[in-house]
Amino acid sequence: MPGAPVRFHAPDPAQDWDWHPPFTVTGRIRPKGPMMTIEEFSYARGQARVPVKITMPSPLVMYSAWSPEHSRPAYSDPFELFADAAAIIRAEARELARLGCTYIQIDSPDLGTLVDPENRALREGLGMDTERTLTEGVDIINSVADVPGVTFGLHICKGNYESKWIATGGYEFTADKVFARSANFDVFLLEYDDNRSGSFEPLASVPDDKVVVLGLVSSKVPELEPADKLIARIDEAARYVGRERLALSTQCGFSPVSIGANLISEDTQQRKLELVAEVAHQVW
Repeated sequence: MPGAPVRFHAPDPAQDWDWHPPFTVTGRIRPKGPMMTIEEFSYARGQARVPVKITMPSPLVMYSAWSPEHSRPAYSDPFELFADAAAIIRAEARELARLGCTYIQIDSPDLGTLVDPENRALREGLGMDTERTLTEGVDIINSVADVPGVTFGLHICKGNYESKWIATGGYEFTADKVFARSANFDVFLLEYDDNRSGSFEPLASVPDDKVVVLGLVSSKVPELEPADKLIARIDEAARYVGRERLALSTQCGFSPVSIGANLISEDTQQRKLELVAEVAHQVW
């Protein structure tokens, strides 16, 4: 039984399509063993000469596997499901910390797509009140990052699959509550690669002790962004967040899952990463 549909949008509307998660939650969730991140970190640490970042999902991504009809026998309320998912992810983060991992990124398309009225309506229809998501839901995400000795980043994603996206909308709808209630996070990684993300004005709500990573370089399209335009956009963002608290990255990953890689060659991916480094050295 598939869960709630998620609509992916492409540059050509004829290529839009609905994705259904491969499962619906019908029982209490529990770990059967460690997630793949333990194995991934152990391997990557052995190969790398610099610190390794590990990424894990937000507990609220489970919203797409929630069914009011089929999930209630196990969870009378979807936020109970989110809390259980958070406990599993937090335990994994603590084990990663014990192994020496010092930077963990939580990927949160659940918050990123909430700016879109279509996505909000989907969740409201499942019984997930938007205001509750922006309060209790954000608090549940924040609880994942309660692990001493680890720098936590929160990547607020708007969908990334085969160069398609899920949501459009600026951060002003979520900024006040998300930034204020995410005290355990040290870094906010925000998509800003095209006009779907709106203006930089909501960055004024970011607390003074947080870093903002501007996702200005698109991982969706093969065109290489001009360095001077990236620098100009960083200057614009610095009107709201001090330059010393800004950083630069791609807007998301080039291959978000084992399938669904964005439509960019490996050579272009390399050039985009080199562009990020080049501009960062110029600006900072």
